[in-house]
Amino acid sequence: MPFAYYDRLGERDKAIYRASDRVTEVRLPRPEELRPLVAPVRAALLADDRAALEMAAGGLCRALTAMLGVTAPDVGVLAVRPSLRDAELHGLYTRDERRRPRIRVWMRTVRHRRVVAFRTFLRTLLHEIGHHLDYEHLRLADSFHTEGFFKRESSLFYQLVPKEGPLREGTTGWPRGGT
Repeated sequence: MPFAYYDRLGERDKAIYRASDRVTEVRLPRPEELRPLVAPVRAALLADDRAALEMAAGGLCRALTAMLGVTAPDVGVLAVRPSLRDAELHGLYTRDERRRPRIRVWMRTVRHRRVVAFRTFLRTLLHEIGHHLDYEHLRLADSFHTEGFFKRESSLFYQLVPKEGPLREGTTGWPRGGT
C-alpha cells in the first residue's frame, strides 16, 4: 500500500516508487564481519564523544558499502539536531554531481540536548545509508520513503544487531537503559 504522497507523484516517480517498494531487504554477504564495527558506535555515544562517533559511524559506513561493492559517502556527525517546523531532523543524505555524496547524522536531541539512544542513532545512520544504496546499489533514479525502503533499513539493522544472541538488549554486551 503506497504512502499518501504517492498520488502526487508523476508517472516516472511512481514507477521508481514501485520499484523501490518491491525490494524489501539488502542482504549483506557476511554481516558477522561488520558486527564488531557496531560496538565503537555504541561506545562513542555512551562516552558522548562526537569525534569518536564520527570515526566509528564513518568506518561502519565504509565497510558496509565496500561489502556491497559501492562507493562510500562522506559521513559526518553533528551535535544538536536542527529543528524543523514540527519535527527534528535526525539525519540527512545529500548528493550533487560536484562532490561525493554526504550523510549527516545528529547525535543530540533539540529539546533537551541529550545524546540520542544507540538504536535511534544506528537506525538513523542506516536510514541515510539506505538512501545512498538506493542510488548506488539498487541503481534507482531517486530514493523515496516506501514501505520497501523501511524494510531494507530494518534488514540492515537486524543483520548488524541480531534479534537473538549475545547482542540482544538486556543481555551481555548491551548497556541497560534507553533504546
